[in-house]
Amino acid sequence: MLIGKACRFGGRVRSCVLTPLARFFVSSSNMAKSKFEYVRNFETDDTCLRNCYIVVRLDGRNFHKFAEQHKFTKPNDNRALGLMTRSARSVMEELEDIVIAYGQSDEFSFVFKRTSTWFKRRASKLMTHVASQFSSSYVFYWKEFFGEQPLLYPPGFDGRVVLYPSNRNLRDYLSWRQADCHINNLYNTVFWTLVLKGGLTTTQAEDRLKGTLAADKNEILFSEFDINYNNESALHRKGTALIWEKRDETVTKRMKLPNKEEKDVAVTRSRRRVEAYHCDIIGEQFWEEHPDILEDDNC
Repeated sequence: MLIGKACRFGGRVRSCVLTPLARFFVSSSNMAKSKFEYVRNFETDDTCLRNCYIVVRLDGRNFHKFAEQHKFTKPNDNRALGLMTRSARSVMEELEDIVIAYGQSDEFSFVFKRTSTWFKRRASKLMTHVASQFSSSYVFYWKEFFGEQPLLYPPGFDGRVVLYPSNRNLRDYLSWRQADCHINNLYNTVFWTLVLKGGLTTTQAEDRLKGTLAADKNEILFSEFDINYNNESALHRKGTALIWEKRDETVTKRMKLPNKEEKDVAVTRSRRRVEAYHCDIIGEQFWEEHPDILEDDNC
């Protein structure tokens, strides 16, 4: 059955007439599509509330096992921490609406500015994009930090989205994560010092630290092992904050000037780069030195 016919125009043969049968197939296709489109009604609206900071926090899934399998150094492995930071930097470079990221151990939090419209502020899109970019970067940059040590199996990271309406709420959230970093690192530092230098088993070290306060842990380190916790690496004690900063970069370009021969000319450009800080973010100093991170609550 023909659905079109050939027509001759100026010696050329062209297909010209679309019969009702062909139009039937087109309209049937559209009808079939519209027939099934009702399934979109099952999708939930996960648009994040406007005028709120969007925080996506990632946590390593079963990273205790991952660290053991890959023989991470105790209590802190600088290679692993460096890889986490490099992966987070990759996320920020991909999603430039992230104004600050904070990480410690096997977690990283990414803060989108309040006015962000990335992915129409859909929580599922933001979370999955951050998680996938971070996970793939972790695998991609593995050799840069671990050399020839093989990656035995793919790491996993779970994510969650939380909204914070004010600067105070956001700062309290980041303070909570840094306080968690301090508590965990102090415990792990004492625990593994007792095991690696004190000769205790892991069970004995755990029993020794039951019920101890921060002052007790500091005393164990100082009196028994001559370790001043405050002199430990700020990377381990404070975690890592990543922010955008402008940096002047000077490059040499070969340029031809009017009525002159080509010559090398120094050109300086201002570029935004992600910079890492290992410092206190609970107090005021960090925020006073970097006022562009937070948006005005009155806007």
